[in-house]
Amino acid sequence: MAFDRQPVLEGDRLTLRPLCESDREAFCTIVSDPALWALHPSHDRWQEPNLTAFFDDGMARGGALAIIERASGRLIGSSQFGPEEAEFPGEIEIGWTFLDRAEQGKGFNPEVKALMIGHALGHYTRAIFQVGSENIPSRRAMAKIGAELTDRTRVYERSGSEVLHVVYAFTRESFEKGPLAQG
Repeated sequence: MAFDRQPVLEGDRLTLRPLCESDREAFCTIVSDPALWALHPSHDRWQEPNLTAFFDDGMARGGALAIIERASGRLIGSSQFGPEEAEFPGEIEIGWTFLDRAEQGKGFNPEVKALMIGHALGHYTRAIFQVGSENIPSRRAMAKIGAELTDRTRVYERSGSEVLHVVYAFTRESFEKGPLAQG
């Protein structure tokens, strides 16, 4: 059975569902906050036409999810399942995640990750995350949720520069024993 890259996933406070065209305005409003991207390798993502391209690329690639706060029904962010890893069969990337800055620090990110990792590991042996090596807040967040830093790296062009990315991973075992499974 094929992996569903755009499922509906229900958590305690969040629903993740397929991103759709009617989400464009809310998505772009959140993405247009320059402070959201200040430490990210794609630090100019907030600028037009980059924010529009970010939405369009997610829609075209498939796997993009809207993060909906259940209490308000509002879109508060987005995340994506990447395509299956060609170089490493049995792996899938989770990434492109962002939350409205007003919603950060409220425990939503671990809930998003737990839902997505749990879904991915029902089909794949590893769920990976690629993080800019100098993106310290994201690296700390990965460590906090129990992701294992691998020895793999990749280089991508981001905002006109070559950026080294480190790869974090979850296996079924590390996920089941880690802090996300405890919550």
